[in-house]
Amino acid sequence: MDYGTLRGLFALLILALFIIIVVWSYSKKRKTSFDEIANSILEKEQLQDNDNESHLKTDSKQETNNNV
Repeated sequence: MDYGTLRGLFALLILALFIIIVVWSYSKKRKTSFDEIANSILEKEQLQDNDNESHLKTDSKQETNNNV
């Protein structure tokens, strides 16, 4: 087995791995779990935004009370 044949087999292996990963990632079984993961990130951001807004509201209430 010479170097060119080894490189060709390695290229085929990499191509096969790429095709397997693409098929795995676009399969219908994985779609629901990927959607849940994607939405969980958005839910975390919304929770953080709500927490920040509540802190801002309490801070602004304290400021207005101090200015009276």
